[in-house]
Amino acid sequence: MSLLSVPHTQGVSLSVGSAVTIKGRPLVCFFNEPHLQVDFHTEMNEESDIAFHFQVRFGSCVVMNSREYRAWKQEVQSKHMPFQDGQEFQLNISVLQDKYQVMVNGQPCYSFDHRIPPGAVKMVQVWRDISLTKFEVSNKR
Repeated sequence: MSLLSVPHTQGVSLSVGSAVTIKGRPLVCFFNEPHLQVDFHTEMNEESDIAFHFQVRFGSCVVMNSREYRAWKQEVQSKHMPFQDGQEFQLNISVLQDKYQVMVNGQPCYSFDHRIPPGAVKMVQVWRDISLTKFEVSNKR
C-alpha cells in the first residue's frame, strides 16, 4: 500500500450525495498530541473560505468549524473519540442535504450543518500528523 503525500490537496466538485473517504494512521502516539485536519476550501488555495473544517486532536477532542472572509465562525467541539492510538482509521464524510455526516470506521460519529453550500467547495486538503493511504471522492447523482 503506497502512501500519499501529506499535505494532500485535491480539486473536487461536491454536491448532495458526494462522499469523501480518507484512510490513514496517526504518525505518533496520542501522548505527543498528533492532529488530523481536513479542510473543504471554496477555492484552489489555502487562504480561501473553508466550508467545513474538521480537526481531530487525537486522544482529546474533535473540532469542526467554517471560515468566511478570513474569520473563523462558531466552533463545534466533541469529546467523542473513536480513534485508537496507533491504529489505522477510515473517515467517510458524506454530503447530506443540510449537513456533513462524518463516519469513523463505519460508525456515525459527527455532523456539521452547512454554513456554506457544499457546491462552493473546490478543493479538499488533508494534512497534519498522519500517514495517508487513501483519498477518494465519489459523487452519486
